[in-house]
Formats: sequence, structure tokens, C-alpha cells
Amino acid sequence: MSVTIKDVARATGVSPSTVSRVIADNSRISPETKKRVRKAMKSLGYHPNINARNLVAKSTKTIGVIMPSSADKALQNPFFPEILRGIGSYTHDMQYSLFLSTGETEEEIFDEVQRMVYGSYVDGVILLYSRANDRLTHFLQEREFPFVIVGRPHEYVNEITHVDNDNFTAGKEITEHLITLGHEKIAFIGGSKDLFVTTDRQSGYESAMSEAGLAAPSNYKFHAEFLKSGGREAVEHLFSLDTPPTGLVISDDLMSFGVLSMLEEFGLSVPNDISIVSFNNVYLSEIIRPALTTVDVKIYTLGEQSAKALIEKTMHKGEPAKRIMIPHTIVYRDSASERE
Repeated sequence: MSVTIKDVARATGVSPSTVSRVIADNSRISPETKKRVRKAMKSLGYHPNINARNLVAKSTKTIGVIMPSSADKALQNPFFPEILRGIGSYTHDMQYSLFLSTGETEEEIFDEVQRMVYGSYVDGVILLYSRANDRLTHFLQEREFPFVIVGRPHEYVNEITHVDNDNFTAGKEITEHLITLGHEKIAFIGGSKDLFVTTDRQSGYESAMSEAGLAAPSNYKFHAEFLKSGGREAVEHLFSLDTPPTGLVISDDLMSFGVLSMLEEFGLSVPNDISIVSFNNVYLSEIIRPALTTVDVKIYTLGEQSAKALIEKTMHKGEPAKRIMIPHTIVYRDSASERE
């Protein structure tokens, strides 16, 4: 027979309504009573009926997390497991669950989010991307459904809560590092052009090159998916040019891994023949050889802060839109050296 609230109440000498208030973390119950009741719940093996509680509170205690592409493809990039770790840490502390999108195409992902919203499966959603003319963003905005973007919104900038880095400044600073090392022929390798994280980092690269009086020709800018294969494609393009670059600014560490393996096939040494710098500081960037000089965008913190901002919006409907900027740092390692 399952343990009930009344059993917990008898074991602790409080009323069933007090046990209910402890479960709801009511601020009017003293910390000592909460501690005693929770200890009894654990020892008796009592688990609250979440569905019943949520029905009363009109809350699912669940948030949706939307990938920029299929989960299979996105999770190949260490960025996404790490940002999910940050989101999951905060939601766990707040006793929320996660609903991860699994659609294979943009259409499937859109249909999935519609089901989340219309079926009241989640209290709100986090979009782990920001792109121009995004159908999903428009849908959520029109429905006035709580959501947070990791990145810079294309529209409604002052109306949408978003968590981001200053990717323009980061792109400029990491490019200036190569320029300081004496590189003049520097190329940029980025993800899809419709993702703002790519365009902002590229704009920073172009600004640094322009201020240094250096050329950044169109054939020095290559775009592919944020995957290892994208880095390999970029090397094939850039090193078939009549004047190949001596330095590379790569918009994602996973792409850098593909670049490193392809450069080795080309017989080029990093950093002796070519220097590379990158973004994200995923855990592999430190243990790969050579270890990557990369921009640490604080992935875990991006996730944690996006979850915090969303839950605040779901709990307080009048919560104003916020722009939450996470500071970046550059981690200097072994993949870039002075140009001789």
C-alpha cells in the first residue's frame, strides 16, 4: 500500500495541510518543520503526486529545450551536452523536468513545439539558437508563450528575454590575437549564415581585419555546419586557393577538430605552418594536440542562466524581457604562434 500525506503527518505530528505546504515549499512553514517533514517523507518512501499538484497549480513543472537541428546531429557537438548540463543543473534544483526536442527537420521540430504549446506539455521553452526569420520564434511570440533564446534575437530584441555573449567583440579580440602574432592572411570559418552567432563573430573578425588595414576577401570566408566534417570541407576550400591563409579564425571548436585532422592530411603543422584560434572552449579543446587557443563563452553558465530566466518568466507572468550577457575570456594555448 502506498504511503500517503496522512502517514507523513502522523509520523511528524503535523497536520496533512502542513505536509502539503512543505511539498509546495510554502514560505510560511518554518525551516525546522520543512526539514522534519522532508526527512519523514524520505524515510517512509513518500513521493508526491506530481500530476495532481501540477493540475492544481496549472503548471507542468517542465520546460522544453529546442535544438537548432535534429538532436542526433546537434549532440555530436560538445557544446550542446554542456549547455544541457547547465540547464539541467538549475531545473533540478527547482524541481523542474526537461522535454528535449527530437524532430529531424525544421518542420518536425515546429510541429513538436506546437504540440508542446497547444497540449500544455511544458510551461515554457528555451531555444538553443537564434536565426533570421525564424518561424518558431514568430509562433512563440504571437502566442505570448514564455520562451528564452540563447543568442541574439533577430526581431523583437527588446521584447524577448535572451542570454548571449558579446560575439562581435569576441570575434574581434580573437582575430586581433592572430594579427598581434604577425599574421596578415587570416581566414574565417563559420557555421550557417542564418545563425546570428556566426554573423556576429564574422563581423568581429572583419572589423579587426579592417582596423589593421588587412584584406578579408570573400574567398577567405567559408561556411558549413558546426560539425567536424564542416572543418574538413573548409580546409579543402581554403588550401586550394592560390594564396592560402596563414591563420584561421574558426567559429566552433568541433569544426576546429576537423580542420586539425585535415591539415595533418595536407602535411601542414599547427602552429608551425598555420595558426588556428577557435570558440567555445569545449572540454576536448584542452586535451587535443595541439591544445586550442579558444574563446571560453562559459557554455554551462549560458545554460544555467537561460533556465533561470525562463522559470522566472513562467512563475511571474509580468516578468519584463531581459538581455543577459555572459562575459567571455580567451584561453591561450598551443594552436597559434608568431608568424616568422
